[in-house]
Amino acid sequence: MKNFTRWTLCTCTAAAILAAPLLPPELPFAAAPAHAQSLSKPKAHRGAKTKTPAPPQAAPASTTSNEPPPRVPYTAADAAAAVIPGIPEARFWGDSVSDFTAALPSQPGPWLALSSGGEDGAFGAGLLTGLTTAGKRPDFAVVTGVSTGALMAPFVFAGPKYDDALRNAYTTITSADIYEAGRTSEAFADSWPLRDLIAKQITPDLFKDIADAYRGGRRLFVVSYDLDAERSVVWNMGAIAAHGGDDALKLFRTVLLASASIPGAFPPTLIDVESNGKKFQEMHVDGGVGGQFFVAPAALMAATSDYHLPATALYVVVNTDLKPEFQVVERFVPSLLTQAVGAAVNVDTRLMLDRAYNLAKRSGVPFNAATVPASFAMPSRGAFDPDYMKALFNVGVEQGKSASPFANEPPPPPDRLQTEAADPKPTDLKSTDPKPSDPQPGGSK
Repeated sequence: MKNFTRWTLCTCTAAAILAAPLLPPELPFAAAPAHAQSLSKPKAHRGAKTKTPAPPQAAPASTTSNEPPPRVPYTAADAAAAVIPGIPEARFWGDSVSDFTAALPSQPGPWLALSSGGEDGAFGAGLLTGLTTAGKRPDFAVVTGVSTGALMAPFVFAGPKYDDALRNAYTTITSADIYEAGRTSEAFADSWPLRDLIAKQITPDLFKDIADAYRGGRRLFVVSYDLDAERSVVWNMGAIAAHGGDDALKLFRTVLLASASIPGAFPPTLIDVESNGKKFQEMHVDGGVGGQFFVAPAALMAATSDYHLPATALYVVVNTDLKPEFQVVERFVPSLLTQAVGAAVNVDTRLMLDRAYNLAKRSGVPFNAATVPASFAMPSRGAFDPDYMKALFNVGVEQGKSASPFANEPPPPPDRLQTEAADPKPTDLKSTDPKPSDPQPGGSK
């Protein structure tokens, strides 16, 4: 499984440095050993003109720069009071307990958290489709998504009628639908193909269905990370959809792009806001910087908290292969960072699963976690390999249709996962049959 899909590290390391090893091999790096110093030529895509590489000499002073313009400066006080023009209810800080509780639905129901994972989101897409086929997909009261989880969340939230769209989104795309090589001061690749793909997938009909579900009391939350403020931002996507209009639809799509904008790999997403009469743009990147999935603010998930989740059950879909991948690491900075990033994401995911499990246990609600089976070992030929994604999607479908698609506790430690991957057994997934007093998963609308 590619470490490109398991990219997140905390922002204590410069994003530009971390970005290099997270990109597919065909993208250029700032520096490389002698055997890898040739830079890839950006490929023409969908009618775009191929740029001629600059000569080795310094460009003349009159050459027009394609670098982004300077940003409008603003203060921490401005950031604290910033709102989306015309849609003040569009979002809240991910660490704000009061705003989080105010945004929740009035009626309890099952919650679903969809994790980061890049192309491995094919697993989660397949799992939800399999649950539909088996007739046991809950009608989730709350759906949250981070990164690739954010991209699939609108389809999942809107219900099984969008399963075909969800399948197509994770089985028919290639890397050309996600990015185009072309290094700038902001990133090693341009994500305009992903922006256009999102615009095609988030149709007016889907937008309307999300708005209707919001008015019916359900909630869809997507997370991005505000680099300026160094805080996660939770977007109330249903409220945005319910506002309606072209500006709201544009914002909805922009938020999805922001939640999947890997820092350094893809350009950050700038979002227009206003504060005390001042207009400026915030810089948002992949929501996974603040955590691989989102259930509640950290203060409410802490072991010292007595908070009880207002849900009837908690489901977490992990779009990441958690088993360790042994390899003799090359003594080359990108290789070292690639291995470290992949390991850090796995550690972060496991810690978050433990916190979510403890929160559910403290709240007295069933905990359900689905992860990529340790037995899945199909190699990927590169980022967003359609054959790999189709195979992983099918694995998710079969798991969703199985008698026990979810485990009722966090996945086993790495040493057990290694053993299970080598000798898989039907007992890999633990049963999550609810107790007689637990709510039974119901069919979706």
